[in-house]
Amino acid sequence: MATSTQTRESGFKTNPDYKILFEPSPRRVRIRFNGEVIADSTNAHLLFETRHLPVYYFPRSDVRMDRMTPTDHHTFCPYKGTASYWTIAVGDKVAENAVWGYAEPFEEVMAIKDFVAFYWDRVDAWYEEDEEIFVHPRDPYKRVDVLDSSRSVQVTAGGQVVAETRRARFLFETRLPTRYYIPPEDVRMDLLVPSATVTRCPYKGKASYYSVKIGDRLFDDLVWTYPDPIPECPKIKGYLCFFNEKVDEIRVDGAPVARPVTPWSKDWKEKAATVPDSRGPVSRP
Repeated sequence: MATSTQTRESGFKTNPDYKILFEPSPRRVRIRFNGEVIADSTNAHLLFETRHLPVYYFPRSDVRMDRMTPTDHHTFCPYKGTASYWTIAVGDKVAENAVWGYAEPFEEVMAIKDFVAFYWDRVDAWYEEDEEIFVHPRDPYKRVDVLDSSRSVQVTAGGQVVAETRRARFLFETRLPTRYYIPPEDVRMDLLVPSATVTRCPYKGKASYYSVKIGDRLFDDLVWTYPDPIPECPKIKGYLCFFNEKVDEIRVDGAPVARPVTPWSKDWKEKAATVPDSRGPVSRP
């Protein structure tokens, strides 16, 4: 069993620059599990933590704690304290250690004391108001702007120009490199091979992927597109975007774009230590 929080020193004492923010959300947030709503709150909070995605925390009074069974599992966070866990059981469906909370958090984060949080992928569905959301909560401090541009954009992969346009849409997203969405008419579609890969982005929707085939070489999942983006991001519908991190080169107005260092870079782990810290990591592109 984990050592009591009271016998361990808060990490803030040795790392005062570490950030944890706990802010109320104005949105109604609900969680569904095996056909039943097990959390429903207009008083949920978002916890923002250095190097972590935002997490919804729910007041216990807004959670069906009668569907939760405490377990012997505990984990320790040097900035929040010792976490206790609950298993969810609704009908014949069980999610072990899917809920956690801090009964005795460190003084710096005492506000989380009467709240619990859920592992995103251990429940069936999440909703903000009446719309289902995916992957993780949307960060209210994050922006996604899509702007039409007449600047020339050229993408090279495998030694060949695979896209060239003056009709790109530039997508500017907080904490991510600029992405260049290109109309399919300006992409060498004959070099693209449909992929089975599918990802979701809470800010853009469901993405489909293509690999690029140059001769006998196949560059896996180099391109993605949003055939039916969420209503907040309609301008990228049907356009194609190449991984800046993986193609040979992207040129804008004839000048090469610096290769970004992101979680999709081949050498991300080696370079991550040199990347300036931010409120948290990023979601899918």
